[in-house]
Amino acid sequence: MILQALNTYYQRLLARGEEGLSPFGYSPEKISYEILLAPDGRVVDVNDIRDTSGKKPLPRAMNVPQPEKRTVGIKSNFLWDKTSYVLGASATSKRADKEHEAFKALHQQSLEGTQDAGLKALLTFLSAWNCERFTAAPFKEEMLDANVVFRLDGETAYLHERPVAQAVRARLLASEDGAAPAQADCLVTGERLPVARLHPAIKGVNGAQSSGASIVSFNLDSFTSYGKSQGENAPVSEQAAFAYTTVLNHLLRRGEHNRQRIQIGDASVVFWAEADDADQAQEAELTFELLLNAPPDDSQEAARVRDVLEQIAKGRPLSELNPRLQDGTRMFVLGLAPNASRISIRFWETGTLGLFAQRLAQHERDFRIDPVPWKTAPAARRVVTATVPNREGAMPKADDAFNNLVGEFMRSVLSGRPYPRSLLANTLMRIRSDGNLSGLRAAICKGILAREMRLGINIPIHKEEVPVSLDKQSENPGYRLGRLFAVLEAVQRSALGGQVNATIRDRYYGAASATPASVFPVLLRNTQNHLGKLRKDKPGLAVNLEKDIREIVDGLSEQFPRSLRIEDQGRFAIGYYHQSQSRFVKGDAGAAQDTTDSNPDTTEGAAE
Repeated sequence: MILQALNTYYQRLLARGEEGLSPFGYSPEKISYEILLAPDGRVVDVNDIRDTSGKKPLPRAMNVPQPEKRTVGIKSNFLWDKTSYVLGASATSKRADKEHEAFKALHQQSLEGTQDAGLKALLTFLSAWNCERFTAAPFKEEMLDANVVFRLDGETAYLHERPVAQAVRARLLASEDGAAPAQADCLVTGERLPVARLHPAIKGVNGAQSSGASIVSFNLDSFTSYGKSQGENAPVSEQAAFAYTTVLNHLLRRGEHNRQRIQIGDASVVFWAEADDADQAQEAELTFELLLNAPPDDSQEAARVRDVLEQIAKGRPLSELNPRLQDGTRMFVLGLAPNASRISIRFWETGTLGLFAQRLAQHERDFRIDPVPWKTAPAARRVVTATVPNREGAMPKADDAFNNLVGEFMRSVLSGRPYPRSLLANTLMRIRSDGNLSGLRAAICKGILAREMRLGINIPIHKEEVPVSLDKQSENPGYRLGRLFAVLEAVQRSALGGQVNATIRDRYYGAASATPASVFPVLLRNTQNHLGKLRKDKPGLAVNLEKDIREIVDGLSEQFPRSLRIEDQGRFAIGYYHQSQSRFVKGDAGAAQDTTDSNPDTTEGAAE
């Protein structure tokens, strides 16, 4: 399925003349001149096709049949070469006559019986050509040893681009080893064709070998079966192998203008659209890239992402936002990760642009939490950074996240399936480890639990929806205990001010969220001392904090739970975030300062 989709995309790009994409058996080479032939083989003209935009003319990069590997022998290229081979004229070669004979013999043998007008013109030209004619116009001495191609007068395509020439080139490739290659039904095209023994290398996957790696590869006896070796185990034709690797290298190319590739952790993610119109496909790809990798700022692109997600959430079709966007445009998303000399498939998702847009909008709704801790909903690569350690003075890196977590999370976002439970476990572990309960980490807990509730998975006893903002009516013990912990921390910080080196969050958060019965009785006793001090210094604040404690405790059972399930530990984090941020929203100057100091990163989405 993956190779078929890549092969189809390659054929589509090739048909529309995508720049930098080579047909089967071709490669970009430096070409300087073209010889214009009449149908009867006469030379009509010789044109200089070099690039003259710079200070001096430079050869033009052109897709031509792959050159022969030359050492000391004489080997001719097909339908192009330097003048010593094509015309028998050279300023350096002492065997130009033999090289020209090799060029002539190759084409007379391979093009024998052809009915193509352009190739017949070439054969006639070669039969009548005399090397001494090079000294006359339209040939020039500056052409010597430059690469030359042919074109039929009145046509725009070069001879090597003609369909018959490409078919001949494929036949030559299949027989160049001397022995007839094994043939089988190609798993990609279904046609019976010569099988590729080794597939071309795929370059550009982060972490893979710089020389390239393979998706399909057999290099040990244990991988073989029924006497088949290497590529015969999974028969893919030479043409299909060339196609899927060429287009993958095209998608993985590095550069600021490539908007079809993003890096998420160790996964190199590529995607493409299938549409009848090239502009429509490009617009779909640009929109998909923005939705998948939204910029964390107030730029025009970030505003566009917010607008698209809002409109999709309201049920509006994409065509209303942009006439060039169609909900039915087919999208393909492939995640690749390094695995020694091979490349592993992290995830593979297909669907329409409209379907993916709805799933990304649902992802944004699942993660929504108030107060909003970001300017733009977090992209996938920002989410996975929440599970990595916070290094002092350094930004967290997605490369430090668990590799399998990246693929599982992206698969969940694109497919609409539940988020991986390991994401919740790793986030809670990281909160307990470094004491940093940021807005993004709270949103992760909320998103995972909200999606499971919506999909009917792990329904809690109280059957409560996961709140987006502070919910004082919630009876969930985990959520209430998180709120209580935030209030107790606010009491401590308000009473001690700048004198406190470590709050109860730094010392007791992990135990309080996992085994409340062992911690909260001690915390409540210590809180009475802090409240006694506040009643003297800030009586109004003391009354408000005591009221909050009373309201929260009244909704709990007579005894604190001995332990909390992982789902309730997630709600504990959400309750803590909501309660601590609510005091900031109220506008109490002292409490606001306390809360802000204890949560320095809750209002900064870009840092996630």
